[in-house]
Amino acid sequence: MTTQKAKAQPKKTDMSGPILIRWRFYLIIFFVFCAFAALVGRIGYIQIIEPDNLIRQGDMRSVRAQTLHSARGIISDRNGEPLAVSVPVEAVWADPVAIYKAGGLVDIDRWYALADVLGIARESLVSKIEKNKSRRFIYLQRQVSPAMAKYIRELKLAGVGLKAESRRYYPAGEVSAHLIGVTGIDGHGLEGVERSYDKWLTGEAGKRIIRKDRYGRVVENISLEEREEGKPLELTIDQRLQAIAYRAIKQAVADFRATSGSAVLLDVKTGAVLAMVNAPSYNPNNRADLQSFKMRNRVITDAFEPGSTVKPFVVLAALEEGTADLDTVIDTGNGRMRTGGSWVRDTSKVGKADLTTILQKSSNIGVAKLALDMPLEALLGMYSSVGFGEMSGLNLVGETSGIFPNRRRWSKHEIATFSFGYGLTITPLQLAHAYATLGNFGEYQPIHIIDNNQQDLSRQVIGRDNAKSVLKMLETVTQPGGTATRAAVPGYRVAAKTGTSRKAVAGGYGDEYFAYTAGVAPASNPRVALVVVVNEPQGDNYYGGSVAGPVFSEIMKSALQILNVAPDENKTKSEEQN
Repeated sequence: MTTQKAKAQPKKTDMSGPILIRWRFYLIIFFVFCAFAALVGRIGYIQIIEPDNLIRQGDMRSVRAQTLHSARGIISDRNGEPLAVSVPVEAVWADPVAIYKAGGLVDIDRWYALADVLGIARESLVSKIEKNKSRRFIYLQRQVSPAMAKYIRELKLAGVGLKAESRRYYPAGEVSAHLIGVTGIDGHGLEGVERSYDKWLTGEAGKRIIRKDRYGRVVENISLEEREEGKPLELTIDQRLQAIAYRAIKQAVADFRATSGSAVLLDVKTGAVLAMVNAPSYNPNNRADLQSFKMRNRVITDAFEPGSTVKPFVVLAALEEGTADLDTVIDTGNGRMRTGGSWVRDTSKVGKADLTTILQKSSNIGVAKLALDMPLEALLGMYSSVGFGEMSGLNLVGETSGIFPNRRRWSKHEIATFSFGYGLTITPLQLAHAYATLGNFGEYQPIHIIDNNQQDLSRQVIGRDNAKSVLKMLETVTQPGGTATRAAVPGYRVAAKTGTSRKAVAGGYGDEYFAYTAGVAPASNPRVALVVVVNEPQGDNYYGGSVAGPVFSEIMKSALQILNVAPDENKTKSEEQN
């Protein structure tokens, strides 16, 4: 009975399971909803209200711009001979972050091999990488040769790469260095034609914008700006004449232990520059040789007092003004003339002399009297009309215009010395231009180094008959009895004038000299004008006729032969008049 009674009792309910507390559930749901709403709101803000920042951040990580460098234009001479060309080279760069991610400089022997091939001290290379651990790009070496680049690739150093670029090469080397100039490590011109026409030669670089993935693979080409190649430049220079002139000037500087020497050759008929050289020079292919005193183009940067080389223009001024004619005779006395409180002297007594003899014997007194007998404005006007005191227009860096006096009052002695080349300074190029104008029978032709099709800017500044008369007078200077006999060229009639002037120093004049010879040939119908300047020749032989004269003769002889100019020694007077 008891057992049956116990079985009949009902079972109790188990209340130990989880109990739902509604307010807690709703609170959690509320916070989840708020978080979701905040996330949706943030996404909406980023995607709709301010999407640019996210796009910018993504582009910073994936978009890359590649510069497409343009090839620099070739510079060539009038015959197409290359004077400056661009050759392919490579730059070596490093990513220090990538280097240390790959284990750093553990394999030190390979890094030492890299330093050795680049010509860098081993410790210097290691130190450079260690000091830039946080940077993503540094140059290790610029403009390495293809052979060096191949060796570096074979080293397979993590974080080291090669970048294509170009290097300027100058086939003419030191011969045309001052004129052509040189480019810097970034490929832009620093001196000479390379700098003056840098924009023309460089062209415009292009740009390619791409998108890369995390592994550096290109996944999208976004845009492409085509590059514009640099344009070629053809100069009026004849490299054959350039080489001959440089060799002669270099030898003269060595023979006379001179500080420097310069020569410039112009085409009389067109005003084209055929040669422009200086010594000492430098090798533009060797950057270790780039020293400022060697790189100066003295033909256009150095101004000097021209001395006796301006005397033909004093005679021209007198003929043009009418204060003298071909029959004029001037008494130079005993070789000394007092002007104001000073004296004018001749190196040798000339006595009574006509204009031809005054030029042939280079009489200071003769030209001084001519200058004093004419209005000063006539002499100043003659000097100015042939280009003294003016820029040449060649557009070369560093050119100077010299010093052209502009006084309100002139003493007689100042006018006298002004007539034989003291009191003004000109460049060798200006002097050559003046003689080219004389050789062109008084027609002023602007000089140039690049041919163009602009309008004719020539003008007649000297009477043709007077110019021809003075050219005949200058012929006697290179003949027996003249001061420039060593400037003569066998088979050709040469009209030239020598000069020797003391160098100006603080407070007066020093003991150093300029020696120069200027002239044109052939005298019957001049084709080329040449000026040779030797600065500070050493020893007792420092006169223009003996120092610069032989150099003038050597360069002029070769120039006339190369230009295929017929000898004029045996031409008749009737042929000359025609």
